[in-house]
Amino acid sequence: MMKKPPRIKLPEAINPGQIIEVKTLATHVMETGNRKDGTGKIIPRNIIHTFTATFEGEEVFSATLGSGIAANPYIAFFMKVPGPGTLTLTWLDDAGTTTVEKVPLSVA
Repeated sequence: MMKKPPRIKLPEAINPGQIIEVKTLATHVMETGNRKDGTGKIIPRNIIHTFTATFEGEEVFSATLGSGIAANPYIAFFMKVPGPGTLTLTWLDDAGTTTVEKVPLSVA
C-alpha cells in the first residue's frame, strides 16, 4: 500500500506531436520477503510488480518490477503526445492494492 499519492511530473507546456518525459515517484516499502521482523518471522513480500501508463485507453508504457527494486520506485519514460487527453498511470502491488492516477494533458 502506498502511504502517499504518487508524485507525477510533466512538462508545463506540451505541443501536439511533442515527445515528453513523464516522471513518477511512488511511496512504497517494496518489501522483498527476505527480511525478518524483531520476533524472527519473515516479513511477507510486498512489492509493486506492475506499472502501466495509458493515454486515452492506449498503452504507451509498461514495466514489470522485481524484488531488486528499491523502496519508493522512481519510473520515468518518454511518450509522444498526439493531442489533448488523459494519461492514466497504474501501480499494482503484491498486497492487491491498485493505485490509479489520472492526469489530463493540456496541449497548446
